[in-house]
Amino acid sequence: MIRHATPKDAKAIVDIYNHYILHSHSTFEIDPIKADEMEQRINRVQVELNLPWLVMEEEKKILGYAYATQWKLRVAYAKTVESSIYLHKDQGGKGYGLPLYSELIDQLRTLGYHAIIGGMSLPNDASRALHERLGFKKIGEFKEVGYKFDRWIDVGYWQLTL
Repeated sequence: MIRHATPKDAKAIVDIYNHYILHSHSTFEIDPIKADEMEQRINRVQVELNLPWLVMEEEKKILGYAYATQWKLRVAYAKTVESSIYLHKDQGGKGYGLPLYSELIDQLRTLGYHAIIGGMSLPNDASRALHERLGFKKIGEFKEVGYKFDRWIDVGYWQLTL
């Protein structure tokens, strides 16, 4: 089941996200976050920005989440968003990312957005494959713009025009 996140989901979401903070270059955050911080982030996306933050749930367990945020602050970017998706560390490769991300894209299309930007640290074969399967096209790559785990990391951007 895919549904909108609620404040009660913050703990499960932070458990998923903190794994990536501590063990992956998928996020450039360094320090784990707490559930109350995640609850504030969810609230900002859903209430302040009026954008979707979705969770995929099975048997009352959150398997992953996907959301969109504003791309840039300038008014001319108002119809462009940046998307993110994270799956529980044990749920990758099981086909959950496609329906979850597809639902996010469908909701953004319904809301009248024009473009979705997906950024990812490189290499990230699973994320690249998911984005490209959904029609995103690579639009650029920045070399050595992030530093984590004692090494420089490249970041690529993929775009989907709705």
